[in-house]
Amino acid sequence: MSRFTSRRMFLGASSAVLGGAALSGAGTLVVPRIARAESSPWDMVPQILGRISPPVFPNRTFDVRHYGATGDGKTDCTKAFRDAIVACSAAGGGRVLVPGKGTYRTGPIRLSSKVELHVAAGATIRFRTDAASYLPTVFTRWQGIECYNYSPFIYAFGQSNIAITGPGTIDGNAQEGPWFDFDPKRGPDWDRLQQMAVDGVPVSERQFGDGHFLKPNMIQLYRCRNIAIAGVTIRNPAMWAIHPVLCTNVTVRGVRVYSRGAMVDGCDPESCANVHITGCSFDTGDDGTVIKSGRDIDGRRIGVPSEDIVIEDCDYYGRWGAITIGSEMSGGVRNVFAQDCRIHAGSSYHSFHALYIKTNQRRGGVVDGIYVRRISGGPVDRGVLFVDMKYSLTGPGAGDVVYPTVRNIRVEEMTIDDSPYAVRVVGLPQSPLDGLHVARSSFTHIDQPAPDIRDARNVVFDRVTINGDPVEGFDDGGT
Repeated sequence: MSRFTSRRMFLGASSAVLGGAALSGAGTLVVPRIARAESSPWDMVPQILGRISPPVFPNRTFDVRHYGATGDGKTDCTKAFRDAIVACSAAGGGRVLVPGKGTYRTGPIRLSSKVELHVAAGATIRFRTDAASYLPTVFTRWQGIECYNYSPFIYAFGQSNIAITGPGTIDGNAQEGPWFDFDPKRGPDWDRLQQMAVDGVPVSERQFGDGHFLKPNMIQLYRCRNIAIAGVTIRNPAMWAIHPVLCTNVTVRGVRVYSRGAMVDGCDPESCANVHITGCSFDTGDDGTVIKSGRDIDGRRIGVPSEDIVIEDCDYYGRWGAITIGSEMSGGVRNVFAQDCRIHAGSSYHSFHALYIKTNQRRGGVVDGIYVRRISGGPVDRGVLFVDMKYSLTGPGAGDVVYPTVRNIRVEEMTIDDSPYAVRVVGLPQSPLDGLHVARSSFTHIDQPAPDIRDARNVVFDRVTINGDPVEGFDDGGT
């Protein structure tokens, strides 16, 4: 196979560097200037991590059994969880303990400030399967639009210093409930919610829940700060597993997520700042780690970006994008760093994309600064790196055309084996992607080796090989 070249080349100029002083033509001694080390966007990572610290709790324990909980898998422990959390918070904080060797059946759990919900080894929190248990409705975001809907299984609003920890299991039990039957029925409700946003209907009047078909998230922490989710195994959510919204100082560490079905992402920080996702495993039926910031006109109304996010040392076994931006990104996304992550062949699925950035001509918003390095593994079933600015448009309420901006994407030291293609960019003629730099990367066993770049500018391939052949440029179709 020949090298990929075109009339637009992105080859760095080369020059000889003198190792010491030299004489000019006039005999004057010329001492070469010592180059100052170039700054790197990655220099921001220690600063971001320095701003993130998990909450600390008083040494008090509130065992849910003391409030009436029984780990027999049958007794409804909803009141026991509520009473233990209220007592813990009222005492000034501490640990609400779910002890080992039991399955605790419950409805929604609402966390309060200064409370650590700790699920001990051998313990399982298993959620009820009747939709009525998740009423009354609560204030939430549903696919990036504010409304009132069924309560998430674990929910907090406006709290600080909260945590969900321990080696135990949190089981949404969604496959036994009505939630996946909601999926083929949700269309009219989803269209109505989008239209409400376009029409400026007050959020308090955007009421769903009973008689409607918008299923709830597993864990949603809304307008909270100082959050930790660490060590737990999360299984069988009805929708997105971990969904912090408008939160700051968020740590997600050592969490294992297993999900199957539709719309069952792993971890979706939305309009959040200072987030660290590390040492996690995502065996998901949808995207793994997904950065969001609201959808279309409602996302732009709130106008809060997701920013200063570090993802590292994670394993991906699931579907769609391993590291994903969007498609709900209307409030903006900036300064996302992902490094030292691995993609594996999962038990049910393979990842569709290693890096997946998706938006469309109604999102608006700016994606600026996505930095990815040392991502390895495979297979990847649809394509390694995919920037899609013509992602699916659905629903009558999407609103006017507002073009998004996507710029400054850098991928380094990526090594992926086995995929239909390595790099594809589908930009918008009215808003081309501006700045994609792929460096020191190797892609092997690629079916369609030529990069497919449309409506993009400032695209650089630097020491990149596909199937062993170097990539030197691309044909941009005249953009």
